[in-house]
Amino acid sequence: MTIERFEPGARMAQGVAYGDTVYLAGQVAADTVGTGVTAQTQAILGQIERLLAAAGSDKERILMATIYLADMGTFAEMNAAWDAWVSKDNPPGRATVEAKLPGPEYLVEIVVVAARSGA
Repeated sequence: MTIERFEPGARMAQGVAYGDTVYLAGQVAADTVGTGVTAQTQAILGQIERLLAAAGSDKERILMATIYLADMGTFAEMNAAWDAWVSKDNPPGRATVEAKLPGPEYLVEIVVVAARSGA
Protein backbone atom coordinates (compact mmCIF):
# COMPACT_ATOMS: atom_id res chain seq x y z
CA MET A 1 0.00 0.00 0.00
CA THR A 2 1.07 3.53 -0.67
CA ILE A 3 1.44 6.11 2.08
CA GLU A 4 -0.13 9.45 1.09
CA ARG A 5 0.86 12.68 2.82
CA PHE A 6 -1.31 15.79 2.85
CA GLU A 7 0.14 19.27 3.25
CA PRO A 8 3.63 18.00 4.07
CA GLY A 9 6.13 20.38 5.62
CA ALA A 10 9.71 20.15 6.81
CA ARG A 11 8.66 18.81 10.23
CA MET A 12 5.41 16.96 9.59
CA ALA A 13 2.47 16.42 7.29
CA GLN A 14 -0.94 17.72 8.32
CA GLY A 15 -2.42 14.37 7.37
CA VAL A 16 -1.28 10.90 6.37
CA ALA A 17 -3.36 8.16 4.79
CA TYR A 18 -2.42 4.50 4.67
CA GLY A 19 -4.92 2.12 3.18
CA ASP A 20 -8.36 2.97 4.44
CA THR A 21 -7.21 4.99 7.46
CA VAL A 22 -6.48 8.72 7.72
CA TYR A 23 -4.37 10.15 10.53
CA LEU A 24 -4.40 13.92 11.07
CA ALA A 25 -1.69 15.81 12.90
CA GLY A 26 -2.75 17.84 15.91
CA GLN A 27 -4.71 20.82 14.64
CA VAL A 28 -4.58 24.22 16.33
CA ALA A 29 -6.32 27.44 15.31
CA ALA A 30 -4.43 29.37 12.64
CA ASP A 31 -5.61 32.68 14.08
CA THR A 32 -5.59 32.87 17.86
CA VAL A 33 -5.63 36.65 18.32
CA GLY A 34 -8.56 37.63 20.51
CA THR A 35 -10.20 34.21 20.27
CA GLY A 36 -11.53 31.98 23.00
CA VAL A 37 -11.92 28.24 23.28
CA THR A 38 -15.21 28.07 21.35
CA ALA A 39 -13.86 30.10 18.40
CA GLN A 40 -10.60 28.16 18.31
CA THR A 41 -12.49 24.86 18.40
CA GLN A 42 -14.75 25.98 15.53
CA ALA A 43 -11.71 26.99 13.46
CA ILE A 44 -9.98 23.69 14.15
CA LEU A 45 -13.06 21.68 13.21
CA GLY A 46 -13.15 23.53 9.88
CA GLN A 47 -9.51 22.60 9.29
CA ILE A 48 -10.28 18.98 10.14
CA GLU A 49 -13.14 18.90 7.63
CA ARG A 50 -10.90 20.33 4.91
CA LEU A 51 -8.08 17.85 5.58
CA LEU A 52 -10.43 14.88 5.77
CA ALA A 53 -12.01 15.87 2.45
CA ALA A 54 -8.56 16.07 0.85
CA ALA A 55 -7.87 12.53 2.09
CA GLY A 56 -11.21 11.13 0.88
CA SER A 57 -13.00 11.10 4.22
CA ASP A 58 -15.36 13.25 6.28
CA LYS A 59 -16.51 13.86 9.84
CA GLU A 60 -19.05 11.02 9.59
CA ARG A 61 -16.11 8.60 9.35
CA ILE A 62 -14.02 9.81 12.31
CA LEU A 63 -13.05 6.81 14.40
CA MET A 64 -11.32 8.58 17.30
CA ALA A 65 -10.71 12.15 18.40
CA THR A 66 -8.30 13.29 21.08
CA ILE A 67 -8.84 16.83 22.32
CA TYR A 68 -6.19 18.67 24.30
CA LEU A 69 -7.28 21.67 26.36
CA ALA A 70 -4.88 24.14 27.95
CA ASP A 71 -7.39 24.44 30.81
CA MET A 72 -9.95 21.74 31.61
CA GLY A 73 -12.10 24.55 33.03
CA THR A 74 -12.97 25.40 29.40
CA PHE A 75 -14.42 21.92 28.73
CA ALA A 76 -18.01 23.23 28.38
CA GLU A 77 -16.91 25.96 25.94
CA MET A 78 -15.13 23.44 23.74
CA ASN A 79 -18.11 21.07 23.92
CA ALA A 80 -20.44 23.86 22.73
CA ALA A 81 -18.56 23.95 19.42
CA TRP A 82 -17.98 20.18 19.26
CA ASP A 83 -21.62 19.28 19.93
CA ALA A 84 -22.84 21.64 17.19
CA TRP A 85 -20.40 20.04 14.71
CA VAL A 86 -20.09 16.33 15.46
CA SER A 87 -22.22 13.78 13.63
CA LYS A 88 -25.13 12.85 15.88
CA ASP A 89 -25.64 9.59 13.96
CA ASN A 90 -21.94 8.63 13.84
CA PRO A 91 -20.15 10.04 16.88
CA PRO A 92 -16.51 8.97 17.21
CA GLY A 93 -14.70 7.67 20.22
CA ARG A 94 -13.22 10.65 22.07
CA ALA A 95 -10.83 11.54 24.86
CA THR A 96 -10.30 15.01 26.29
CA VAL A 97 -7.28 15.84 28.40
CA GLU A 98 -5.65 18.91 29.86
CA ALA A 99 -2.19 19.55 28.45
CA LYS A 100 0.40 22.25 28.11
CA LEU A 101 0.09 23.34 24.47
CA PRO A 102 2.84 24.85 22.24
CA GLY A 103 2.20 28.42 23.40
CA PRO A 104 -0.15 30.35 25.67
CA GLU A 105 -2.17 31.58 22.69
CA TYR A 106 -3.25 28.02 21.89
CA LEU A 107 -6.23 26.89 23.95
CA VAL A 108 -7.25 23.75 22.04
CA GLU A 109 -5.57 21.10 19.90
CA ILE A 110 -7.45 18.24 18.23
CA VAL A 111 -6.13 15.01 16.71
CA VAL A 112 -8.37 12.66 14.71
CA VAL A 113 -8.15 9.28 13.05
CA ALA A 114 -10.75 8.49 10.40
CA ALA A 115 -11.72 5.86 7.88
CA ARG A 116 -11.72 6.76 4.21
CA SER A 117 -15.07 7.12 2.50
CA GLY A 118 -14.51 3.96 0.49
CA ALA A 119 -13.82 1.84 3.57
